[in-house]
Amino acid sequence: MDAAVFGDIIRRNTVNRALLERLPDISLADAWLTAGCLFQTVWNLQTGRPPDEQIVDHDVFYYDPADLSWEAEDRVIRRVAGACADLGVTIDVKNQARVHLWYRDRFGTDYPVLRSSEDGMARFPVRGTCVGIRAKCGQVFAPFGLVDIAEGILRPNPDVALTARLAEKCLSYQRRWPHLRIEPG
Repeated sequence: MDAAVFGDIIRRNTVNRALLERLPDISLADAWLTAGCLFQTVWNLQTGRPPDEQIVDHDVFYYDPADLSWEAEDRVIRRVAGACADLGVTIDVKNQARVHLWYRDRFGTDYPVLRSSEDGMARFPVRGTCVGIRAKCGQVFAPFGLVDIAEGILRPNPDVALTARLAEKCLSYQRRWPHLRIEPG
């Protein structure tokens, strides 16, 4: 699967398509639609399900190092929520410039200071899930390619320390999409 085909597939999910159309008007720095709403749309379609089935949230990453306060991020979260309230879904908005400030408290391990939204997407624990589509131009980011998504392969991201979170994620995905295969790195 190439980037153009991937972009077409994820737009079959009407919420993904709406977010990609709306996010440029919200003017977030380095904004990307990312994570589960993308690869899970592919897996849904592979299994004959509606494109939006079992998608819990839609992740939006942006990168703004100018103000690392929670208050600044919360203003952006509320702005996105207001612009997308009619979609009826949970949108998880995160400023990648400040993830290192809260990650340890939430997940128990340190997290590096990131330089971009792409840095954040490249740190997902499952290699094939490191994917995003830029809201403004539709550019696809997939540092490990799109083969693992297309072939239903779950393997560790070699750039991230192995944790229990990896096994938890893989088993959760496999329960919902039984065709997925867990493979070692």
